[in-house]
Amino acid sequence: MYRKRILLTVVNFVLICGTAGNLALAQSDQEATVFEEVMVTATKRASTIKDVPFSINAQTQADIERSGATNLEELSRNVAGLTVQNLGPGQSQVAIRGVSAGQIVRDQPGVKEQVGVYLDESVISLSLFTPDLDLYDLNRVETLRGPQGTLFGSGSVGGTIRYITNQPNLESSEGSFEANINTVTDGDVGGSIKGMYNAPFADGTAALRIVGYYTEYAGYIDALGEGGSRKDDVNDGSRVGVRAAITWEPNDNVVITPRLIYQEISTDGFNRQEVFNLFANPHTTTRTPIQLGEREQYLLLDEGFNDDTLILDLTAQVAFDSFDATFVTSYTDRDILVSRDASALTGSVSVDLGYPEAAVTLPSNLLDATAVEQFTTELRFSSNNDGPWQWLAGVFYSDTDREYSQRLPTPGYAAFTDAVLGAGTSAAVANGFPNLDSPFNSDLPYSLQQFAIFGEITFDINERTHLTAGGRFYDYDEKRFISSGGLFANGDSMTFDETSADGFTPRVMLSYDYSDDVTFNAQASQGFRLGGVNDPLNANLCTPADRQIFGSFQSYEDETLWNYEVGVKAVFNDNVTFNTAVFFADISDLQVTLDAGSCSSRISFNVPEAHSTGIEFELDVQATDDFNFSIAGSVLESEFDSTVIDATGSILGGVADGNRLPSVPEFQVAATATYELQRGFIEGSESWLSATFHYIDSRFTQPSDQVAGAGNFSSGLPFGGATGNEVTSLNLDLPDYSILNLNYGMAKDSWEAVLYVNNLTDENADTSFDRERGGRARLGFRTNTPRTFGVIYRMRY
Repeated sequence: MYRKRILLTVVNFVLICGTAGNLALAQSDQEATVFEEVMVTATKRASTIKDVPFSINAQTQADIERSGATNLEELSRNVAGLTVQNLGPGQSQVAIRGVSAGQIVRDQPGVKEQVGVYLDESVISLSLFTPDLDLYDLNRVETLRGPQGTLFGSGSVGGTIRYITNQPNLESSEGSFEANINTVTDGDVGGSIKGMYNAPFADGTAALRIVGYYTEYAGYIDALGEGGSRKDDVNDGSRVGVRAAITWEPNDNVVITPRLIYQEISTDGFNRQEVFNLFANPHTTTRTPIQLGEREQYLLLDEGFNDDTLILDLTAQVAFDSFDATFVTSYTDRDILVSRDASALTGSVSVDLGYPEAAVTLPSNLLDATAVEQFTTELRFSSNNDGPWQWLAGVFYSDTDREYSQRLPTPGYAAFTDAVLGAGTSAAVANGFPNLDSPFNSDLPYSLQQFAIFGEITFDINERTHLTAGGRFYDYDEKRFISSGGLFANGDSMTFDETSADGFTPRVMLSYDYSDDVTFNAQASQGFRLGGVNDPLNANLCTPADRQIFGSFQSYEDETLWNYEVGVKAVFNDNVTFNTAVFFADISDLQVTLDAGSCSSRISFNVPEAHSTGIEFELDVQATDDFNFSIAGSVLESEFDSTVIDATGSILGGVADGNRLPSVPEFQVAATATYELQRGFIEGSESWLSATFHYIDSRFTQPSDQVAGAGNFSSGLPFGGATGNEVTSLNLDLPDYSILNLNYGMAKDSWEAVLYVNNLTDENADTSFDRERGGRARLGFRTNTPRTFGVIYRMRY
């Protein structure tokens, strides 16, 4: 039935393609409105989208501004096959073409990303904590679909996203300014101020381009607390940053561009709406029963997130007679602190241990800290002639040090521990960590080195047929130590683990220019993701059953993927573009992430076989001088092809042959219509109306959520008059949802103003499921931003 749905979609879009051609022909007798040709560098060479022999999308600066997108999640809705699970500013999980292993959470530092993210030439991706860069003054955002292991290495098993910035302009001075103010329904007021200035100097051989921005995020989640207290809009925050680049061209053959990027993100809470909390639920009798509502949560402590990012990079390009040389080096320094209210988590353990209620209700603050230093260098050479043979070859090296730590300060906890479990217990289990009131402490320093040699050769078989073959040899080595202490910890003392891998990933592509306007392409390519070692299970917190099920998962192997695809890119009469691709991804040793129940841990393990297959399409029609319509979407079937059995002989976490891969929808589509009104309210101005509609199909957060009965939760904790046997029933099949955005803009000379409303229908979508200690301590859903009204003013000079 599902494959029939894919077939019907293919047929429908062949018909759309024909309709698009008819639209173009109908306009052939008129003066056609011509699309501006977009240049991309997805193959590490400049080319048009049509000439790239695989599936790619490029959202230009104009696209970004018209859509009103301010981050990658909002931008992703307009890109076929791209999904972003947003856990708040600075925290995102990206998937392309349904290749997803489930939700990664903060205390999984060893898990690698499935989508590589680059800022121009510099790699910036970090599992879960991919930098939430501001999109101001970007030239474009490229989405390269399918594995890009040949040119972009590990972490690009699903694809690659590239933020391409505007480079310094040596020709003239220029600048821009943008101001935005908005208000969120039942929330706070937000806004932003952004600016760019470009200035040539040194007699036109150099130029400085500097971009600055400040954004105030409007909160919309309310927090209830002890004694009936309430705080509104607790998830507000801010983002401030600067990008500064200098381009120097000492002669016609040399271009050198050093750059600095610095950004700070700070939020006061998270976009979590809770349905159950150990301290706030309808089952308590000795405590006031509480039924949490939409966009509400229960806190004993304020939460927060801070991310300071510094990127220094340098790109040097030298043109020789028959080839070009490019040298790229970058240094990244990031400090991330996630501060969570873990009172319900710690309290749930305290109930298990028989502590008095005064100990159960102690405020407990879980501090997850990540410090990353990364150095990368790439040197590559590429041909620059017009002959039938084109080649590219290079070497890449990276050295990453990542220090991850957790602390659980809970003032007063040591005294209760010593009173209940015996004098001196808290000191005996501390394992050298000084704060005895912190029942869990851990330090995990990681060191990762990577070396790679890569290359591609393209041969023009004839004027219309082009064959590309390439590959990447890689060698990885990762070392990790772990120390832990406290009542909840295992007492590890500098336990050492090491993971290493080497191999070769090939790619073969064939493109055929059927005409000047239509190109067919096909490819077979391999991608990979490095394996790793799980953090030790918090065995002291596990029930006996969970300890038996999850205790045997230590290391996990490299994940590999073979991608097979065919596609077509067409331009009709210069005013209609249509791109589509059909693909099949065969995944081996998929690294699946699963919540380890009562252990308050997460594990990763390999699933021998899985697949993702589907179709993606993008159609853009400039029907008249005044009307533009575009639609982009994807239909996917992403499933396990193996069943994993746990130590008890049962299916592990919903990983069964035929079950869906988590966190990606089977169908998603975005459509945008823009009508140019030509004349605005102000004499001499032009105006437009634009509407964008997004539809996201249902999803699961992790594989176990699709098992029958998975949404029925019992805490098993007698507390506050509740027996612990009460059942909270939830639908873990995250419902489909739709978002409608409208805007009206007016422009004159060098300025424009835009009135907009995002999420017009005030959709309250469940974007992912959040559970604490397997659902025993807390249950909730991440959600989107409510209806937002705003106005934007832009000026260029």
